[in-house]
Amino acid sequence: MHVRRPPLHHLLDASPSIFAAWYALPDLRAPDGRPVSATIGFASSLIRHLGEHQPASIALAFDESLDTCFRNDVYPAYKSERAAPDADLLAQLEDCREVAEALGVATHAHARYEADDLIGTLAHHLAARGDDVLVVSIDKDLAQLVGPRVTMLDTKRNQHLDAGAVLARFGVTPGQIPDLLGLAGDPVDGIPGVAGVGPKTARVLLEHFADLDALYGRLDEVPSLPLRGAAGVARKLEAGRELALLSRELATIVVDAPIATDPDRLRFKGLQAERLDALCERLGAPRVAQRARDVLGQSSRRTS
Repeated sequence: MHVRRPPLHHLLDASPSIFAAWYALPDLRAPDGRPVSATIGFASSLIRHLGEHQPASIALAFDESLDTCFRNDVYPAYKSERAAPDADLLAQLEDCREVAEALGVATHAHARYEADDLIGTLAHHLAARGDDVLVVSIDKDLAQLVGPRVTMLDTKRNQHLDAGAVLARFGVTPGQIPDLLGLAGDPVDGIPGVAGVGPKTARVLLEHFADLDALYGRLDEVPSLPLRGAAGVARKLEAGRELALLSRELATIVVDAPIATDPDRLRFKGLQAERLDALCERLGAPRVAQRARDVLGQSSRRTS
């Protein structure tokens, strides 16, 4: 008897393709003068993904919490050293979201939670149902979501990551990634970590200890580990205990963000041709609409 498998849900991080298009394309403008280069590049990327993978279930997560994230309440310096996005780029985020919905893709955004948290919440609930999930992003932080029901596609490297591939690439298990960042920090996101402890040392520590809780519960074992200057590492860890735990908290993706997780909402709806035509006319991007028709046609039926 044929047993029907649940759909593979594709959960996409919108920011990488938006930013990539912004930096790669020239300054394109709509008839009314509004900037559209990021929107056009994002649309092309999404159409390509839909055409190549034909997902039956798909959602996009957008970042609205650029300076209002709950993590900034916990640690005001979180991502504070990043340059503010260009106003012309910010002005295109809503257009990108409209394009996604006109292409039949569900979208999520929240003023207090990052796109990672929205993806994490969806992945957690879908996997708990027994469904399979593909997280699509170049963000290494999202690898912590990988598990028996969740895999990741790094679109920059065109690499699929299961738990074994995460271990091979990062030197830790998916569940240890927040601990790795808790120790080594992440300058890109303004996560401090422990002063003087880099990724290599952090990986050695996490090979011996399951997580930060075990590490700090057995800190007296660190001087005997095969680490250069192990005694000094132990002192750094003791001095940086609070920052390590704070950094792990900042690096941990939330799986209970207040968003709708009904899988029916993620069903690919198919090309909304009239809506996309009107939007592309306003944006001065008729080729996007034509490309969508060429790739997607009028059908809303998808099988994988």
